[in-house]
Amino acid sequence: MEKLKGTILKGIGGFYYVEAANTVYECRARGVFRKDKTTPLVGDKVIVSVERNGENAIDEILERKNFLSRPPVANIDNLIIVASTVEPKPSALVIDKLIAVAEYKGIEPVLVISKADLSSAEELFEIYSKSGIITVPVSNKTGEGVDKVKELIKDKISAFTGNSGVGKTSLLNNLDPTLSLKTAEISQKLGRGRHTTRQAELFKTCGGLIMDTPGFSSFEINKDNLILKDELPYCFREFRKYLDSCKFTSCTHTCDKGCAVVEAVKNGEISPSRHKSYVQLYNEVKDIKQWDL
Repeated sequence: MEKLKGTILKGIGGFYYVEAANTVYECRARGVFRKDKTTPLVGDKVIVSVERNGENAIDEILERKNFLSRPPVANIDNLIIVASTVEPKPSALVIDKLIAVAEYKGIEPVLVISKADLSSAEELFEIYSKSGIITVPVSNKTGEGVDKVKELIKDKISAFTGNSGVGKTSLLNNLDPTLSLKTAEISQKLGRGRHTTRQAELFKTCGGLIMDTPGFSSFEINKDNLILKDELPYCFREFRKYLDSCKFTSCTHTCDKGCAVVEAVKNGEISPSRHKSYVQLYNEVKDIKQWDL
């Protein structure tokens, strides 16, 4: 028996496929995880026992730095949000909600603006780069920005998300032409449509691991990643330097008198669209208390 440290690439039918020492091992999880009501997740760093008879087992799940429940995945470094310059028209609220969840979970948000060859990405680029978010205009036809995305995913675990039609599949094919074959194959095995599967699987590419998710709906705001009103301002990174300068400690940063954030919006230091999204998200959660969860 040999003990190895590895990463779970996928889990299906009670089996987990763990990459360790440049080999992928099929493993079962020890019964102790069921007893503790712990489920191994794709992306988990684990200790496995490798047996000569092939009956390998996951012995230990190492501490997670973050996890998402939909899709079920752990230890994500980047959430790469793909939005288009044209159809489907980007929704600032959806983008900002995803960015806020990423910030809350300790995941680096990255905005990729696709179809930069069809319409200018300048407006979106200005809003998000000014907000401190890594923003990359991409053209899947000319290849603009693709090398930058490759740099961002190297040595990282990255989840890609974006509505149907934004060019996410084309981007993944530009990163690695074999990816579409792999994602289509896993969907076929499951007997489900390519955009409806909730199967989480990590694929090796460009020196990193990536996961393609079926769309924005897969990152639903639920109990596991609900951001309460007191935590929400910190999920807008460009707000942070102003939060201690408000006149009142009870400031909601929506429209309060003496609010440094509102003042920064008026002075052009914070994007009005980002603040508008914050206000909408604040109004969604303002009446929820910790004990309601």
